[in-house]
Amino acid sequence: MTFRQFAFRNVTRNMRLYTAYFLSSMFTVMVFFTFSIFAYHPVLSGDNIQSSAALALSVSKWVIYVFSFFFVLYSMSAFLQSRKREFGLMMMHGMTVRQLRRMIFLENMIVGSGATLSGIGLGVIFAKGILLAGENVLALNEPLQFYFPFKAIVLTLISFLLLFVLISLFISTVLRSGKLITLIHSNRQPKPEPKASLLLSLLVVTLLGISYFLSLRASGLSVVLLLAPVVIMVSIGTYLLFTQLSVYLIRKLKACEQLFWRRTNMLLLSDLAYRMKDNARSFFLVAIISTVSFSAIGALYGFQSMINGALTQKNPYLFTYQSLDGDSKAQAHIQLIDESLGRAGIAAEKTGLELNYYKAMEGSRTLVLVKQSEYNHVAELLGLNPIRLTAGKAAVVDFGLSREGEEMLNQPVELQSGIVIEADQAIVSWAVRGVSGYYVVPDEWIGKLGQPLKVSRYYAWHGAVGQPGAEKAGAKLTNELPYDEQYTFYALEYLTSKTNDGFGPVMFIGFFVGIVFFVSAGSFLYFRLYSDLDEDKQKFRAISKLGLSDKELRRILNRQLSLLFFAPIVVALIHGAVALTALSHMFQYSIFRESLLVLGLFFVIQVIYFFIVRLFYTRQIRSALAG
Repeated sequence: MTFRQFAFRNVTRNMRLYTAYFLSSMFTVMVFFTFSIFAYHPVLSGDNIQSSAALALSVSKWVIYVFSFFFVLYSMSAFLQSRKREFGLMMMHGMTVRQLRRMIFLENMIVGSGATLSGIGLGVIFAKGILLAGENVLALNEPLQFYFPFKAIVLTLISFLLLFVLISLFISTVLRSGKLITLIHSNRQPKPEPKASLLLSLLVVTLLGISYFLSLRASGLSVVLLLAPVVIMVSIGTYLLFTQLSVYLIRKLKACEQLFWRRTNMLLLSDLAYRMKDNARSFFLVAIISTVSFSAIGALYGFQSMINGALTQKNPYLFTYQSLDGDSKAQAHIQLIDESLGRAGIAAEKTGLELNYYKAMEGSRTLVLVKQSEYNHVAELLGLNPIRLTAGKAAVVDFGLSREGEEMLNQPVELQSGIVIEADQAIVSWAVRGVSGYYVVPDEWIGKLGQPLKVSRYYAWHGAVGQPGAEKAGAKLTNELPYDEQYTFYALEYLTSKTNDGFGPVMFIGFFVGIVFFVSAGSFLYFRLYSDLDEDKQKFRAISKLGLSDKELRRILNRQLSLLFFAPIVVALIHGAVALTALSHMFQYSIFRESLLVLGLFFVIQVIYFFIVRLFYTRQIRSALAG
């Protein structure tokens, strides 16, 4: 048997550990290859209008590449830790440190080459489906035809083979320093009992409590100002949570004799403190990486929903046309819009408002006044409640994203004509483009207030969203009625489509990068769990001789695996929920539904992953007991 065959057989014998490493690496290679396929596609390359999307895809694939370097490095470190006894036996039988380095280099290159070729192969097989999905997500006008991605294959192959070579050389450097020998001998020494500081445990509560409080209380630009200090406090608090507070709480539970001696709690708690201390860094990485993943995807999804919601709610009409005094083309434009809707077969009812602008007595503030009858007519068309004004009072209409409506309420404003406008009610309703808040006043007031600074006529066509031809008609009218100082034209579905076109690449990139981070976080848990498998086999084999039943074994494993598997994920979910709540406060727009969907989806995926890992882990323990 040659040395290369020996290294290959080592990989097959350690398939339990190498499988997760291989699959995670293969998935990372496939994602990198996917981004490369898009970046080198003829439609997205060169001077094409979509070159900005290609640039973003190219940058994202290198972000994944850099992350892959640290992911593979961590994975190899976990392998070295789990195989220290095996390495020790080899060295006892005459293997030199140089041969050991060579063996690890060959093993890593075997797995890395297999993962690289498999990732590229799967990417080529599913390339057509990936391009079709990307075409829809990126909302391109030109179809992404299948092509043989030769440049993407060469780039991916060279990049990841180089990555695995660098990682292998780095591991060889670690071995040369003698750290591996230290690990081998340290395994023979008993582990000291984990200790935790009460002061540092209280610091966890303080740091996370202050961070959550500031995040949940902040709004507007203060969220951005608090971002850096909150991230630092949360990172420190999360690290101390797993290294100090968790160990401290477990020690307190062990001190409670009534709980400690109940059923199999003694077996669970005795080992749990060691597990939490040993896996603290892994749990910290998983929690932080998962938080970034949750927050990024949730923020992107929520932001897209917010933009689309704002477009629909702020101006819930298929088409609007706003004309200022002196617009001689207004009637011709209105006729053009009516004719275009008729030719496209779009059912819509035309309505409108007259906006009267008045100068306030103090400052440079300008008030916008609308007649009560006109507002109620539009409100009836939209199915909203009409405004009933109190005698001598006005009403404030505000979209709700700004706080101008609150400031206008109960703050009398004197106009230059000497008349005082005072509102006693605020209505959150649709807004007029370019006007964040306006007053609804009795019709007879307009004649008493004198000549306004200017008058703007606001026309709106209200109809069902999603009618065939609405987007195409909007695009044509937008080209025929470009922006002008005298008038503005707005097409809801066309603008929504253009917004989604621009946001599509961001969502596409953010989703894939977030998934890569989440899969890597799950792999970290897998590596740490299975690195202690041999010790667990010996432990449960010894306990089974004392009469441990199968039911009790199953209970201990379920509780132990659940705590170790979900502790960092639950922490990440809480961090992510707070971060997304702060984001909603920043934009004053609720993204609760989007946040719940993203966090819930990730949690469900984690539960499925947990059941799969638990199945194989329990099977390994039972096979050891049977043997």
